[in-house]
Order: sequence, then C-alpha cells, then structure tokens
Amino acid sequence: MSDSPHDTARLALACLDLTSLNDDDDARAIDALCARAVSPQGSVAAVCVWPRFVARARAALPPSVHVAAVANFPQGALDARPALADAAAIAEAGGDEIDLVLPWRAWATGQRAACSALVAAVRRAHPTLTLKLILESGALRDDTLIASASTMALDEGVDFLKTSTGKTAVSATPAAATTMLAAIAAHARHASAGFKASGGIRTVADARVYIDLTRAALGSVTPQRFRLGASGLMNDILAVLSDAASSAPSPSAY
Repeated sequence: MSDSPHDTARLALACLDLTSLNDDDDARAIDALCARAVSPQGSVAAVCVWPRFVARARAALPPSVHVAAVANFPQGALDARPALADAAAIAEAGGDEIDLVLPWRAWATGQRAACSALVAAVRRAHPTLTLKLILESGALRDDTLIASASTMALDEGVDFLKTSTGKTAVSATPAAATTMLAAIAAHARHASAGFKASGGIRTVADARVYIDLTRAALGSVTPQRFRLGASGLMNDILAVLSDAASSAPSPSAY
C-alpha cells in the first residue's frame, strides 16, 4: 500500500501517544498537552505522562483518548516494588495504560528470571489495563537480546512491545523494530499483541518507516496494534494535514 503524506499523517495522529515526560513538567504543561491531544484534525490515541499527572490528564480528556503513564521509568530497576507502586498509582488515578520499563541492564547480564517476575507481577496486578513493555532496544543493541526480551514479554501477557524511553543515546531504530515485530508475528499471541515505536520520531516521514514495517509484519495498522510515542511529531503531523487542507480544491472547482 502506498499512502500519501496526508494519509500517513492522519494514521500517525490516530496512533500517537502524545508524550510529556520532562523533569520539570507541571500542571500547566499537562493542561497544554491535553489541549493539543484533541484538535480539529482529529484526536490522538493517548497521552503519556508521569504517574502523578494521571488524574489531571484523565479529567481534561474525553474518554476516547486514553491516559498512559510510565512505571519504573526511566531507570528500569530490577526491584519490583517501585514498578508496582507506579503501576498502582496509575490505576488508582484512572489511567488506562502502563508503559513499564524492562530492567534491561539485568536482562543483558542474564538475570532473566527476575526480569520476567517483575513483568509478570505488574501484569497480574493490573490485568485490565493495557501494558506496554519498554525494552530500551537502543541500549540492548544485540538482536538476540531484543528478540528474547520480546518473547518473554509476550509470554507474560504484555499488550505492546515498545522500543525506548527516549532517555538514552539511541532510541527507536528500524532494525530493532524489525526484530520486535518478527517476535510478535511468530508468537501465539500474534493476532492481538502490538508494537510501539518511541524516541527520535519527529516527522511524518519518520513515522512512515514504522507504519510500513508494522503493516508488513502484522498486516494492519490500528491504534489497537500500533503506537508512536512522541512529542514533537505532533507539529509535523498538523503541518502536513494543514498543507493538505490548504491545497484542496474549493467546492466550486468540482
């Protein structure tokens, strides 16, 4: 399928997790984020914030826009207690989705059982919330580590595999996305699990790369199976959609 930039921008908007995870975020920043999430061009899939802002975001948004928040972020500690505390805070404040950081350093050094136990504990504690596992693929680097972490996550019931926190030198890459998508396609849960590309995605052209990879691996691209985690991407999406609208023929031209 060959989508136009306008079509790609519309799809990217519908699949966007509009994100603000700055250290200095405050109530005003979250209000501005939520105001941007619903535009005349359409709404994003979700906003993604710190757990302490979930209630504020939920109150500001229509039910159709989900509220996601991060857990064990960004460090990816192996101790399950902070991750579980973050997840509980998200759930209690009315959040819909948890973006959980895998203890990726521990995974890389072979502490697989402890990592799996942390993911399983969060999944078990919040079975009704959408759970995305951040692999920090740019730091793991090795395809074998990324693939094994992906399979573990899917085995433990994670709903989305997510590339990155956006806080490391390397974030989403097409190579890591290909490995993660291949793990989904090969898994018994291939018909329901999804993929989220996050970090360094700033233009509609950037988004198009991950849309095409997901379509090739999973067969379709919908907010239920694909997300883009970004903040600056919204600017380019709206610019592309605005350009398309301004260049459309007037009714009198038909």
